Amino acid sequence: MNRIQKWLEQIAGASRDERHRWALAQEIFVAQRLDISALQKPACWRRKGHSISVRR
Repeated sequence: MNRIQKWLEQIAGASRDERHRWALAQEIFVAQRLDISALQKPACWRRKGHSISVRR
């Protein structure tokens, strides 16, 4: 019965392994969204000021 199921899935074009790989790829690549709102400011405005210490 499992062999028949496997053949039917192959004929239909989507095997269980293929669906699993697709779900894993979606989880890895689609779920990670970058927050680019901080990039709206120019980089020179985002940098923290550096104080220069003078040695005597």
